[in-house]
Amino acid sequence: MAPEAPRVRPLVAADTDAALRLYNELTFGPETQATAAFAAVLAHPGTTVFGAEHDGDIRAMVTLHLMPNVTWNARPYGLIENVVTAAKWRGHGLGKAVLTHAVHAAWAQNAYKVMLMTGTKRGAMGFYENVGFSSEDKHAMVIRQN
Repeated sequence: MAPEAPRVRPLVAADTDAALRLYNELTFGPETQATAAFAAVLAHPGTTVFGAEHDGDIRAMVTLHLMPNVTWNARPYGLIENVVTAAKWRGHGLGKAVLTHAVHAAWAQNAYKVMLMTGTKRGAMGFYENVGFSSEDKHAMVIRQN
């Protein structure tokens, strides 16, 4: 018998603790307890954090930012950030479920593309390629403020 599919839904303020636990599994830096930062992300126009819920537990999440682009007659493009699955639930299809859901949500909003960046040390390229992402067209570049 196939495992039950997770319920994917937008996260809300009541999910803050679960989201912060997942953010802390994602980051290589210091742990966060930034409930105000999560609230700011949830309140940001065009931004949705989707979570995969199973048995009342948020086990994976992804952030989708939709932004208009003048060169596409204000059609939005999507930017994916913070794809994370709780370590003990990796390999169960939860990351793929939230990521696929976010991409479909972008298409439903008439986005003309969805893009993401992944860290070189994470070993996640194959995961993203299996969902349909490609690195053939673009090269990611980052500048950070210390």
